[in-house]
Amino acid sequence: MSDGARVIVGVSGSLHSLTALHRAAEEARERQATLVPVLAWTPVGGERNYRARPCPPLLRAWQDLADTRMDNALERAFGGLPIGVPVRPLVVRGDAGTVLTGLADRPGDLLVVSTGEQAGARTRLRRLTRRSVTRHCLDHARCGVLVVPPSTLHEDLRALHRGIDLRELVAA
Repeated sequence: MSDGARVIVGVSGSLHSLTALHRAAEEARERQATLVPVLAWTPVGGERNYRARPCPPLLRAWQDLADTRMDNALERAFGGLPIGVPVRPLVVRGDAGTVLTGLADRPGDLLVVSTGEQAGARTRLRRLTRRSVTRHCLDHARCGVLVVPPSTLHEDLRALHRGIDLRELVAA
């Protein structure tokens, strides 16, 4: 492994983040770096609401859920931890963009993020109320950022979900 090199990747458990996780593992292998998958979480309702009405048992339950999401993401992506690369998963309380750019603080780090969800009603509403994690990372990272587009399989899955015959996609 070269001089503590790290490839830090944002993980949420979505298909987009699993695609980014696979790409980050490839980059870590090529660079002989440590893969650092990061799942950032905040209390349901946000930090402000939690500070107004703290409940330590509930906070612990949310932490446990975040730990389980990380384990599930690694299981779905690799069947456990990826082989051939050192891995140091982190589950951190905080806003995803801030957590990722805070951790990727060395010039030799590589920060890997997915492009996130595609355009849709929920995404438009989210964009109005919340800034993109990807945009935050691009604007604030102190290291290289690799933005991973969705896998081509995502469109096939969307089509299947909408009830489109996959043979129509192949014939097109």
